[in-house]
Amino acid sequence: MLTTSAKALEVNLDDVRYGSFAEIGAGQEVVRWFFRVGGAAGTIAKSISAYDMKVSDDIYGKAPRYVCRERLEAMLALEYDLNLERLSEQRGDRTAFFAFADTVSARNYHGTNECHGWLGIRFQTTPQAAPSEIIIHVRMLDNENALQQEALGIIGVNLIYGAFHLSHSPDCLVKSLLDNLSTDRIEVDMVELKGDAFIHVDNRVISLRLVQLGLSDAAMFSADGKVLQPSEHLRKKNVLVERGRFRPVTHVNIDMLNAARKRFEAEDQEAAGETISIMEITMHNLTSKDDQIDLEDFISRADVLRETGQTVMISDYPEYHRLATYLSRYTDRRIGLIMGAHSLVELFNQKYYAALNGGILEGFGRLFKNNVKLYIYPYKDAETDTLYKIDNLNVSIKQKHLFDYLKQCGVIEQIEASNEDYLHIFSPDVLNMIMTNQSGWEALVPDIVAEKIKAQKLFGYPG
Repeated sequence: MLTTSAKALEVNLDDVRYGSFAEIGAGQEVVRWFFRVGGAAGTIAKSISAYDMKVSDDIYGKAPRYVCRERLEAMLALEYDLNLERLSEQRGDRTAFFAFADTVSARNYHGTNECHGWLGIRFQTTPQAAPSEIIIHVRMLDNENALQQEALGIIGVNLIYGAFHLSHSPDCLVKSLLDNLSTDRIEVDMVELKGDAFIHVDNRVISLRLVQLGLSDAAMFSADGKVLQPSEHLRKKNVLVERGRFRPVTHVNIDMLNAARKRFEAEDQEAAGETISIMEITMHNLTSKDDQIDLEDFISRADVLRETGQTVMISDYPEYHRLATYLSRYTDRRIGLIMGAHSLVELFNQKYYAALNGGILEGFGRLFKNNVKLYIYPYKDAETDTLYKIDNLNVSIKQKHLFDYLKQCGVIEQIEASNEDYLHIFSPDVLNMIMTNQSGWEALVPDIVAEKIKAQKLFGYPG
């Protein structure tokens, strides 16, 4: 692994690269590395820090917030276009231009603000090439402003070096973002690659890589495959999450979400239009027995979720209480977690809380700490034809009093508007039918999902 200084120097000594740096907040920590190692005159056309809000608005135009994606994109667009306008005639045939920008909120004097930032680079891979772009969002975790500035400088250098030297290998590029850093200091919860250098890149896979490589505990993308930054997407929203394998999406998955949302919004009708629904897949549900991830299988799941219009989250939170804590980091509104009745019984198994000093009581304390409620979908036992709801579940005797207490508190709600015709559908059974080309599986999934599976031969469908 190259040191940060070595990366900055290698960029400076590259005669082809030339561009500008624009940084707002936390000082000019990225460009400082390039000035400090020497040879900066061959790389830096301009360095600017539009720190004053009015000055920043006058240069880049107004934005909803000063630390947001819109502001970063405005900075990249203006600075890159200025480079072309001012320098193309003089050196455009031998120079690959770039513009780096960041807008950051580092720890304030009182330590009361969210410490995060947007960083990006727009660059040509070769002289006169169409631009490519990398945008990332980071959370800075150091407790001191000076340490946050240092970490920001390092990841900025990693981003620039990666754009110039690793764009051919997106996996290596993403992994290199934390070179000479650790996840104790900085978290990367969004990366988006676009442009000519990344024409074959699927940003959903990049989101998966973030979690797989440990750069972030969770990542999100929209139904159309666009990468989402959690704090901006969830901010001031009610959040409803259904966890599952979705291999494939079936009628029961969709019915669970729709029925839960109906119940969820009925409890707060004024906020009905402010609810974000998410289909969440844990890394555990994506990993095989040998700890490998089948990318084709992941893309198949993402594709069928896209067909149903769902926002997707990939997380490394097998425990529900950790998922709830993560969501509450970004919204102070209501959070609903959807699960089947059978999964609710499993939730009361003490083995899942062995790592907590307070055991199962600590686990449930964390789960319900931040305005969280569970919405339970009924389960039908195929052998006995018994319909299980929260009132007749076979919870362990040891946990019965805890279960009754939580019901009385109103944090466990039964979903009543379920479709009993779907209760016999289980994704593993449907998957087996698809892979062995058994007739009748199409009736168990939404029509649009069946069409997608057949057209692209997903999930091993032999056609």
